[in-house]
Amino acid sequence: MNLEGKTAIVTGAGTGIGRELALAFARSNMRVVCAGRRKELIEETTHRIVRDGGEAAAIPADVTQPAAVDALVRAALVRFGQIDVLFNSHGSFASVGSLWEADPALWWQDVTVNLLGSMLCCRAVLPHMLRRNSGIVINMDGGGGSIGPNIGGSGYGCSKAALVRFTEGLARELEQARSDVLAFCMDPGFVATDMTRGIARTPGGRKWLPFVQEWIDQGVGFPPDACARATLRLLAIASKELSGRAFNVSTNFDEVAARKAKIARDNLLVLHLKVRD
Repeated sequence: MNLEGKTAIVTGAGTGIGRELALAFARSNMRVVCAGRRKELIEETTHRIVRDGGEAAAIPADVTQPAAVDALVRAALVRFGQIDVLFNSHGSFASVGSLWEADPALWWQDVTVNLLGSMLCCRAVLPHMLRRNSGIVINMDGGGGSIGPNIGGSGYGCSKAALVRFTEGLARELEQARSDVLAFCMDPGFVATDMTRGIARTPGGRKWLPFVQEWIDQGVGFPPDACARATLRLLAIASKELSGRAFNVSTNFDEVAARKAKIARDNLLVLHLKVRD
């Protein structure tokens, strides 16, 4: 996709990875809708974009509320006329600890924000993208999505695993509808964000996820803008052969571009049930 003059919605754009995505899109001459619950934070991201000569709008929205998501998309269309990219960067990791210690409300909050929130955002933008027969949706993988269980964070991990499969299914539905709209997952890797720092400070985090604080202290992981850089590479090579696939910040996108046909033929970079021969 040529990003020049295109419009992107980035949820969770007020901090961390979401903010870096919004800034990177703006530097690529995209118009950016910065969405999130905390108005002051998305306005700060928007101010940075405008200060640097870009176009952006801050539109507060709770992604778990259908009416709020629908209003976000309507406002984006009124402001910019089209939506070319949706990046669902919002996230919740409120339930930290073993399942038998979990607060059901916090556990379900993680699933609601991460999975339902992404579904609602996709559902709201897809009619517009389908009418134009153009657009790309990217859902945030990670934390147990495509790599394995999240021990001590089962609500977060399950929601991300479901989101990967959701994206695969969405891609196949779009294909069956003969649409050129594409869907992908992106795993940002471990990033020291407000969310991960918060996890490390909880009793459950210290007991079940001690590596989080260790990695923060040691500087292990990826910078917040690594996901943005990988996403720009993905958008540059996005095609139907790759739709529904899960990528990460360490993906060699030159190799992926060269192997598109094989990836599609062998159904690679998706979740598989591993069975013993």
